[in-house]
Amino acid sequence: MKAVVKDGIAVFSPQGFLDGNSSNAFMSLEDIEATANIKADMILVSLKKVVFFNRNGLDIFVKLFVKVRKKNQAVVGFCDYDRKKYEAIKKFFHDELNFSLFKTLEIAHLFSPSFKNLGKNILLYSGDKSQRSAMAIELHDGGHNPIVAQSFEEFTTKAANKNAYDYIVDSTFLGQMGQKVAARVTGNAIIYTISSFLDADIGENFNIEYHNNSLNVGFRLFIFDAYKVISMNIHALNFFSKLASSGAEYNATICFVGMKFDKTPLAFKETMEDAGILFYEQMDDILQNKELLKELGASSASNVKNKRVLNKETVSELPKFIDATVVTLEMMTNAKAMKESASIHNLTIEDTNGKIASSIGYYGDMDGMVVLVFPEGIAKKACELLIGESTNDAELVLDTLAELVNIVGGRIKTLLADESISVNITLPRTYQDIESLMEVVANRKGVQVDLSFNDDKFLFFLTR
Repeated sequence: MKAVVKDGIAVFSPQGFLDGNSSNAFMSLEDIEATANIKADMILVSLKKVVFFNRNGLDIFVKLFVKVRKKNQAVVGFCDYDRKKYEAIKKFFHDELNFSLFKTLEIAHLFSPSFKNLGKNILLYSGDKSQRSAMAIELHDGGHNPIVAQSFEEFTTKAANKNAYDYIVDSTFLGQMGQKVAARVTGNAIIYTISSFLDADIGENFNIEYHNNSLNVGFRLFIFDAYKVISMNIHALNFFSKLASSGAEYNATICFVGMKFDKTPLAFKETMEDAGILFYEQMDDILQNKELLKELGASSASNVKNKRVLNKETVSELPKFIDATVVTLEMMTNAKAMKESASIHNLTIEDTNGKIASSIGYYGDMDGMVVLVFPEGIAKKACELLIGESTNDAELVLDTLAELVNIVGGRIKTLLADESISVNITLPRTYQDIESLMEVVANRKGVQVDLSFNDDKFLFFLTR
């Protein structure tokens, strides 16, 4: 089967059934090799004429995507499907969803650099906040006017007025945007969701590397959403006790919310409390209590461990980190960045007034942390596109700033992947003032790059 190339997009159009047997008949080794050499912005598989597919049927194309990405860095994925097929693909691949999904080929064209029909009003929605932000930035960068619906209700209301928009984008996913982990962040607290019977498998299923790198970035409050936990045994007890003890070296706090001890020995709770683990009945008991959040560590992060030396490998990849940051911010602010200086030393901020910051960690073949320091003016302007309007709500700006930094992290991950350097990224951490940032990066040497956007000073810091 050969791809049809038009307007910078190569499209495969299989028909009928896609399962483990039929897929091999669609693609020969020669087809795969030829596809990897195609010069196109996107290489997509249309599911318009596919009646049925399963995970095995899609796998041959996913393997093709990997080969193509290594060869020419084209956008790869599937297009032309309905809502049912979209949900099936997301379910099949879940944490491995690194390719893109476009509801229609027409929507895919909107994200292609070869698309010349600019200035379109585009309503877009995704249930994933990071995806909403990423799509808005891509469309804005492509010369369009994205209107971002912040909720499904808002989307359905606006979508009913079809004549108001040139295109409506939903059931779409941009791949290479980072990672999915069994965690979420709220108010600088990382929340893990656990359920069922907790035993020795928790040690296998819990991403300890991700957790440790979150500590390195500056997160200090970790909440386990345990509403659906039935019980735990001694192996799980030992795991959580050790987790709490190791976190104590960072002044980190671990909380359990909603845990019932009907089928778990009450002595387990006492042992966990002795290890420093706190228990709460409701999530809001923590998240809605700002004083408690501050006390538990969600607004502070003294760095008492892990002062690592910046290495040659990290410095050699510095241009990619800078490019990912500058390109994203230039798109968001419509201003050109000017590099003023670059040097290796501890983070130095001469004027801390009116500054906010965010950081994101990466780990894998390389590890470290990127810190971005924004004047409030740049932060508000950069976030305006994602929010859909200007705002002076400090908490909203910080939340949206985290999404922006998450996009920067995703770009960094993609640029490194193009050189076969595999990394994962942590959730972003925000700082409402420079004092709380300095608690994390104190005594860490790194590369500091001072930039300006229309005379507004902006700071980039890369460290370990």
